[in-house]
Amino acid sequence: MPSHVPHAPLSERAHTSQLAIAGQLLTLLGEVTTEPRADSQLEALTLAVAADLPVLLWGEPGIGKTAALTQLAESLELPLTTVIASVHEPSDFSGLPILGDDPATQGVPMAPPEWAVRLVRAGRGLLFLDELSTAPPAVQAALLRLVLERRIGALQLPAGVRIVAAANPRSSAADGWELSPPLANRFVHLQWTHDHDVVVRGLGGTWPRATLPEFDPETLPEAVLFARRAVCELLAACPKLVHQLPTSETRRGGAWPSPRSWDMTLRLIAFATAAGSRRDVLSLLVRGAVGDGPGFELLSAIDRMDLPDPELLLADPAAAELPERGDLRQAVLDGVVAAVRKRPEKSRWDAAWTLLVKAVQTGAPDLVVVPATTLATLRRDDWDVPASIEQLAGMVSVSRGADRAAARVTARAGR
Repeated sequence: MPSHVPHAPLSERAHTSQLAIAGQLLTLLGEVTTEPRADSQLEALTLAVAADLPVLLWGEPGIGKTAALTQLAESLELPLTTVIASVHEPSDFSGLPILGDDPATQGVPMAPPEWAVRLVRAGRGLLFLDELSTAPPAVQAALLRLVLERRIGALQLPAGVRIVAAANPRSSAADGWELSPPLANRFVHLQWTHDHDVVVRGLGGTWPRATLPEFDPETLPEAVLFARRAVCELLAACPKLVHQLPTSETRRGGAWPSPRSWDMTLRLIAFATAAGSRRDVLSLLVRGAVGDGPGFELLSAIDRMDLPDPELLLADPAAAELPERGDLRQAVLDGVVAAVRKRPEKSRWDAAWTLLVKAVQTGAPDLVVVPATTLATLRRDDWDVPASIEQLAGMVSVSRGADRAAARVTARAGR
């Protein structure tokens, strides 16, 4: 007798066919491309990953933190391992105790979880700790050794593993907790926001590409020296910035200065300098390591490091190049006047006026008012007034008039 092969009902075959077509549609929707595009927060994230520092992305739900990490792992060709911190027990990060043959003499080893073993076998990877702000304090405590020492139980993660975490602000997190200060101080904190143009272009099928920065081996020693000088000069001048534990619980869960975070900052400056990164990228990294206040002070100190020497400007004022940025130009002119006050000589006084005239001709005139007023008070009786000062006389007189007016207002207020 001929064998009969049972056939699925027509309705079931049609249903299966429609699912296959739906699968094709999903495949088409998943086909996206990437393109090189200037993206400050993505570049900051990539630099911190290259520097082998743990990074914590802060952002509202649905902002694209997980998608960014997925795309980063693909771009860097690193296998991605995602661990939802809040659904794990502390023992999942500290290791599970396993009894051996003779615990009294050999101790009790701590067995690592399966995902950690996979990372060790691969020798490299991107460990993504998601929903960190929903992890209770006991789990956060267990994460300390993982984030800082890269150890899980008795297992040491290889050097090729990078750690990135993501968290929602407590106000928008499900059963959220503030990060403990010891855990928060182990991360570089990056605020993750959406860029309208990036989102629109990405939904159209093209997302920005994350690429590792290109380093010139010959510039590496110079980048390290620059980073050390920047951090050490600031901390030598401002010892109070070395360690400042914030008073509020919320700020303790973010970036704040400590010897550990300053060490991270030094590394980030070296990497950003070697990569030739823009200032806005460096700003994100520095403020993400030590906080906004200390970060801005360091960035200002770095700006001043690049200012020309006042003595060189006074030696050849005609060839001097003044900074374009107003605050830096003001600092240079103030430095020139201070140098003349320290060693007042007719030639130096004349050179300073030449510099002030050049500043007026190439920038905002109001920046010259205070230095010109101060420089005028340094004149000796036997010094002839240079002809160039006539271009500044109006501004100096206006400044003095404003000072007299302010003094009159103050006197009236005191009556």
